Amino acid sequence: MGKVTEVLLSWPGVTSGPHRFGGIEFVVDGREIGHLHGEQLVDLLLPKGKRDDAVNVGKAKAHHILPDSGWVSIYLNTEEDVAHAIELLRFNYERFAKGKDEI
Repeated sequence: MGKVTEVLLSWPGVTSGPHRFGGIEFVVDGREIGHLHGEQLVDLLLPKGKRDDAVNVGKAKAHHILPDSGWVSIYLNTEEDVAHAIELLRFNYERFAKGKDEI
């Protein structure tokens, strides 16, 4: 189990299962926090402002297939990439676990 998976599954209420486009998705309260392709790529959907900020400061890249959407991709090449992925996944966890939807 990789670090991202280990951290996400330590958060209360988070479950994992197969993602419809491959990989593993992480869910809280019926909402997808994000999904992992292998241990090298995280994809997650963010509100537009948060998505733009994450891409502009280099914490994420525009989604590898849907670059003009709210989705971002984070390639897990360094420990800093892992930290950014966990930070952004935590953002989604906190808003979904509280029943908020800011998209």
